[in-house]
Amino acid sequence: MSPEQRFARWVRAAIVLFVVMFVYFVFADTYMPATPQARALRDVVRVAPQVSGEVVAVPVRNNTRVRRGEVLFRIDPEPFALAVDKAKLALDQVRRDNAGLDAALAEAKASLARQQALTQELNRERRRVQALVERGSVSRRRFDAASADARAGDAAVNAAKAKVHALQVQRGASGEDNLQRRKARNALATAKLDLRRTAVRASQDGYISNLQLDAGDSVSAGVPVMANVGDRLDIVADFREKSLLHVAEGDRAWVAFDARPGEAYPARVASIDAGVRDGQLPPDGNLAHIPTTDRWVRDAQRLRIHLALDHPPPELPPTGARATVQLAPVKTPVARGLARMQVAILSLLHHVY
Repeated sequence: MSPEQRFARWVRAAIVLFVVMFVYFVFADTYMPATPQARALRDVVRVAPQVSGEVVAVPVRNNTRVRRGEVLFRIDPEPFALAVDKAKLALDQVRRDNAGLDAALAEAKASLARQQALTQELNRERRRVQALVERGSVSRRRFDAASADARAGDAAVNAAKAKVHALQVQRGASGEDNLQRRKARNALATAKLDLRRTAVRASQDGYISNLQLDAGDSVSAGVPVMANVGDRLDIVADFREKSLLHVAEGDRAWVAFDARPGEAYPARVASIDAGVRDGQLPPDGNLAHIPTTDRWVRDAQRLRIHLALDHPPPELPPTGARATVQLAPVKTPVARGLARMQVAILSLLHHVY
């Protein structure tokens, strides 16, 4: 065989191989898609105190495991304990003030009753004098004086009623429903809550990370000082949208982590995101921005799916770890076998480079 014939044979073989690979790629991308654009994510809680103060103790260390409710660090409780004592004193003062108002209100009611009795007597005297004036027994001046005394009595009664009403408004409701007592109890409860918040506790089981805190440091409310990496594992993978044509929730999948070559963990499609940021138009009042491009073939849009492992590994991968995801939406033995072969090969390749 001449060199020209051997070259022609190699060219034909290369063309056939290219066609076969192209057909396989189109078939695989549609019925058993795979992607190396996947990550392992775990719940990360940014630990921040709810009160400000000086740190007096940090019983945990970086990258150590903690349980939910375990104390991560403590803030100096003395100022908050003093605030609790101050709130208790304020509540006692409100009780004493209410007792004083009760005494003043009782005195005002007694004064009102006494003034009403005097006014009634003055009104009776005015009626008696009026009868005598009509018979001519007394002078008109005596009747005018009796009438003035009766009107003064009525005015005194109204003033006494106004004083009673003012004291009642100031006193408010009796018992535990009193406004001032409710405000004082609320201030006391707030002070006690702040005192409890000086002990910052873990909100979930996990590992402490990025700890840069020590006794003597000052912390501010709402400012994170460490991270708590939880145990719930979420695998996110980005696929071209046309590759998800036959994919639905619950479909079989395999996940291979780059740090564990040759190990493929069975999983299920948990959910598919409803969209991406490019599909959101903010109502900012500006006209639409249309990006320009001179590319004839545009980049395919990728969509994100979430997967749940059937049996997570004993040691969870760190959050952000890279992975390869292989889907098998078509329920046939051939497709399942090819999918397992693909994920094994991709896992080894990603581990090598």
